[in-house]
Amino acid sequence: MKGKLILEDGSVFNGELLHEACATGEVVFNTGMTGYQEILTDPSYCGQIVTLTYPLIGNYGVAELFNQSRQPFVKGFVIGELCTAPSNWQKTGDLSTYLIENKIPCIYGVDTRAITRKIRSVGTMKVIIVKADVTEDEIKELMAEPMASDVVKQVTTPETYKMENDGPHVVVMDFGIKSNILKGLYEIGCSLTVVPAHTTAEEVMALKPDGIFLSNGPGDPKEVLDVVETVKKLIGKKPMFGICLGHQLLALAMGADTYKLKFGHRGSNQPVKNLITGRVHISSQNHGYAVDEKSLEGKPVIVSHRAVNDGTVEGIRHKELPIFSVQYHPEASPGPDDNTYLFDEFWALLNKGG
Repeated sequence: MKGKLILEDGSVFNGELLHEACATGEVVFNTGMTGYQEILTDPSYCGQIVTLTYPLIGNYGVAELFNQSRQPFVKGFVIGELCTAPSNWQKTGDLSTYLIENKIPCIYGVDTRAITRKIRSVGTMKVIIVKADVTEDEIKELMAEPMASDVVKQVTTPETYKMENDGPHVVVMDFGIKSNILKGLYEIGCSLTVVPAHTTAEEVMALKPDGIFLSNGPGDPKEVLDVVETVKKLIGKKPMFGICLGHQLLALAMGADTYKLKFGHRGSNQPVKNLITGRVHISSQNHGYAVDEKSLEGKPVIVSHRAVNDGTVEGIRHKELPIFSVQYHPEASPGPDDNTYLFDEFWALLNKGG
């Protein structure tokens, strides 16, 4: 079935639709060579239409073990060549069937590199995936649909649950957490209580944690200012570690500011420099917002990590309190495991007793 990807600026890219479902969302691109199922199920992509720059997608099929959350959260998928004959000893199905069963709009056979160049030059924008014979009125109607909002509420856990272990007790504030982050915390020995995003500071402390973890998640951190106030109340109570959205919320809670990047950082091959050790690590990233470095002036924090490509802030650390955060994803999935040492650093803070 013939289809179109139509950008807000009027650009049109022709391709094939996997099925009839249409979509409206913010278009972004990911430069990873692998990890398409992890991308589909990463809650941080909630409300977005994801373009994959790698030309062949679906070649190793799908399997439940690659899922990063309870369901896919992307609004649509844009790929170059769709592989229909995957090969992988772990696969339990193929990507085409997975996308159809989960009702994820997908357009393939398009020039994803041209789409990426457009996003890089103009910035992220609203797009629609539609059938080729769509009318002008239908295009206007779809373009008029509002962008996804209150996305953290869509992806957070609806109720508290536990992952019991023998080590220190960590309360995980779930803003859209990936399962591999939970796995990383659990495997170092942490006993976890995962709570919904809008849990109050008083409710968190009533759980008697040894540490607090602020998870990744989708959207603009300034859309959840009530959570910022909660984090502000928790600062100084217990050791704290934040990743991605959790990093941004921590910065806002300490009086800093955040801003939207032109096209974001999304991929599994992003170099980050640890300013404390001087080492450069390859990281997995997925974020459209960043912490404004100038807004950190006069705050009790240092910039601990910096993106090599554009110099943006990728990590902060409190000068006195056992609190730190990173913008990127040390748990990978997909991506390298260069940065799992950060889980060990959190473990060390937990065992110091804050």
